[in-house]
Amino acid sequence: MESNYHTLKRTDNQLLVITHLSQLLTYVTGFGGLIVPLIIWVTQKDRVESMDAHGKSILNFQLSIIVYSILSVPLILVFGLGILTLILVGILAFVMPIVNAIKASNGELPSYPLSLNFVS
Repeated sequence: MESNYHTLKRTDNQLLVITHLSQLLTYVTGFGGLIVPLIIWVTQKDRVESMDAHGKSILNFQLSIIVYSILSVPLILVFGLGILTLILVGILAFVMPIVNAIKASNGELPSYPLSLNFVS
């Protein structure tokens, strides 16, 4: 017997906010800024409205931050340019989750600048 029952996604802006702010765990624990949002996204993307879009944006941003950080290390040898890049990456990685958490609380989609598209 085939069911025409479709699960409705619930609106949960608070969980979206928590997902964005969980990226800041990296500043507290040294890790978790990628793992926790990944777990929330995987477990809730089919249950929470807009979680799929928010989760993909967060993962792309976190992976981009990792790539930019790795690329900055050899740039340290080039007139200290890597140090400036690391500082900018650190500021961006701290500020953008907060900005996008505010957007999520208002029901808006996130936007992370300089984010490479790993997950689509």
